[in-house]
Amino acid sequence: MRAIVFVNGMVENYERLGSWLCPDDLLVGADGGTLHILALGKRPHVVVGDLDSLPDYTVAALESEGVQIERHRPDKSQTDLELAIERALREGADEILLLGALGGRLDQTLANLLILAQREWSAPIRLAEGEQVAQVVRGGEQLTLHGQIGSIVSAIPLSPQVTGITYTGMRYPLQNATLSFGSTRGISNEIAGTPATIRINSGLLLVVYHVDLIPDCGA
Repeated sequence: MRAIVFVNGMVENYERLGSWLCPDDLLVGADGGTLHILALGKRPHVVVGDLDSLPDYTVAALESEGVQIERHRPDKSQTDLELAIERALREGADEILLLGALGGRLDQTLANLLILAQREWSAPIRLAEGEQVAQVVRGGEQLTLHGQIGSIVSAIPLSPQVTGITYTGMRYPLQNATLSFGSTRGISNEIAGTPATIRINSGLLLVVYHVDLIPDCGA
């Protein structure tokens, strides 16, 4: 089961946002991210957070419709997004997509992006913004990309060093390379042949790439 966690970031195009959804997705609202679900004409399956970004009448209406509300204290030690991801995993999600996670407050935007690397989550987590997707590749893993020829791919090291970086199908190839934290060498590569791959031996690598917005809902 795939879970879509909606975050309380900025959304400029709801038509594009809605194109990520499949009929069987578990829809989770991370506090104010619930408003994005409602703006799409959908109803969340569960809402998680301290609910400081949701009007009381919205919470009451959702409860009356049978939506599960997981309310937390305002002085919690985790963000609403982290709690929503944990709830999605408890519900049995084997894949999680974060929507509406960027824009607005810079601190929350950075935290939402870096949560991908916070720990080895028990299910793969991706973050989508417009036509771009971000995900973390860990040591020993390989990421396969099926984007269009010429589409941009950027790789940003999140650990002190990322070793054994090897690309196939990319305009600017790397073979067993090492990138250090803060390096911009991996920015703005391009897919030259599909499928392209990125493999690393050790470390954490954030990869941002373009995708076709139409999800494979039968997968």
